[in-house]
Amino acid sequence: MMDFSLSPEQLELVERAREFTKEWIAPKALEYDRSGEFPLEICREAFKQGFMNPHVPVEYGGTPQTVLDHCLVLEEMCTGCSGISTAIDANGLSQYPVILAGTDDQKRRFLAPMTEELRFSAYAVTEPEAGSDVSRVKTNATKVGSDYVLNGVKWWITNGSVASWYFVLARCEDKPTAFIVPADTPGVIRGPKEINLGQHASNTVRVTLEDVKVAAKNRLGEEGDGFSIAMKTFDHTRPGVASGANGITKAALNIALSYAKRRRTFDKKLISNQGISFKLAEMMTRLDAARYLTYKAAWLFDRGQNNAREAAEAKWFAADVAMSAAIECAQVLGGYGFTTEMPAEKLIRDAKIYQIYEGATEIQKMIIVGKLMRMKEVF
Repeated sequence: MMDFSLSPEQLELVERAREFTKEWIAPKALEYDRSGEFPLEICREAFKQGFMNPHVPVEYGGTPQTVLDHCLVLEEMCTGCSGISTAIDANGLSQYPVILAGTDDQKRRFLAPMTEELRFSAYAVTEPEAGSDVSRVKTNATKVGSDYVLNGVKWWITNGSVASWYFVLARCEDKPTAFIVPADTPGVIRGPKEINLGQHASNTVRVTLEDVKVAAKNRLGEEGDGFSIAMKTFDHTRPGVASGANGITKAALNIALSYAKRRRTFDKKLISNQGISFKLAEMMTRLDAARYLTYKAAWLFDRGQNNAREAAEAKWFAADVAMSAAIECAQVLGGYGFTTEMPAEKLIRDAKIYQIYEGATEIQKMIIVGKLMRMKEVF
């Protein structure tokens, strides 16, 4: 049995997210894009309305939201501005390793407080020489007594300037090991905000660890478990990333459609030209396809089933669709698409990162091929 309908609760959740986006995100998207300021005021309101930290389990103060619920919310918010939405949502990437591998004590110390007041956390894995190839992480963890001392540099860390703690991957005797590192630990140095191509409201910085002492009670899992914890996290978060890309696609389609309906060329509306109308038809169809891939990946995770291939498919395809839709939106707008008077150029800049972060497009294809290699045939 297949059912493509949303429950009444999900429809209400989508409507709340849509209203929040219209009131808080969309009107301020351009302002934050130009200033690069962190949208703290909007995050406060998002926290107040229950849109932050949906991943935290109920027993630690969270809400009973599924990954699919979360994807529905993210698509709406990213339609308004994916940079602001990333600031709101980035906690999940660092929270899930704790949900997955943390002890009860770790969850109570690091997850529960995030549901009580506005706090941020950050996933500190990427390094100057270790992006998609996480195995090249060079941050070192030296055992000193029962504790550890960390040294290394993490780069492009989302919410790095505002985080109260970090999920850190480091090498302990060459074994990838995961740690929770409070941001106020001596030796944690936050660099200035990176000036990126797009998503200017998102805060990404370099985080340097200089002789940072981490108690053994803040190690996640056993020594050597770090890589599997870091990678398993993506099965949970990649459907959400795909939903963000879908939000950009929806924004691009709405802008292009509105313009094509009112713009007149050669004595008829622009949408009457087949060359333009077919672009809109293709954008809509690709958005539907990306959504269904995304929803299936989320649905599988919510049911405790392996979704690694589907999460990779959704993340790759939705990112490419968003990039294409943003470019086509600019094409439909003609000269306006090349100016900052219309938001098409912002969508292009914002969309590009979806093809890169949380595993570049090429990595997603490698995951899919890896799964195919273990299949006798495709059913």
